[in-house]
Amino acid sequence: MFWSLSPFGESKVGIPYGIGRGVNSYVVFVACFLSNLLVFPIMMFFLENINRHLVKWRPYKKSALFVARRAKTGTADKVQKYGFFGLVLFVMIPLPGTGVYAGSIASYLLKIEKKQAFLANALGIFLSSLIIYGVTVLSVK
Repeated sequence: MFWSLSPFGESKVGIPYGIGRGVNSYVVFVACFLSNLLVFPIMMFFLENINRHLVKWRPYKKSALFVARRAKTGTADKVQKYGFFGLVLFVMIPLPGTGVYAGSIASYLLKIEKKQAFLANALGIFLSSLIIYGVTVLSVK
């Protein structure tokens, strides 16, 4: 669950880790999916309430701008071209630099309505988790 909350792995690491440790694969899937899903509201709270205070601190601002540019350039064209499904696709791709953290930041920067952004991120997380789950279960057998 902690890997799934972490920006360094999300469920892309949590699912293989849990299954590799011998935990029931269904429990791992559900726990990792739900903990990864928690990232969206946490990120939205952070971006809307805490981020504006931290931006005044130069080292944070420099890092935040770097992350924001990466999130926006990775998603802006896809979201503008494909809309809701562009964001789903971006969050779904199980590669480094994609996922709910980048999807949440992109949703915030592109000013996507929260309910729509949550649904897109949730669907992307679910599909990504299914891909990782399938690959992990098939490779363990």
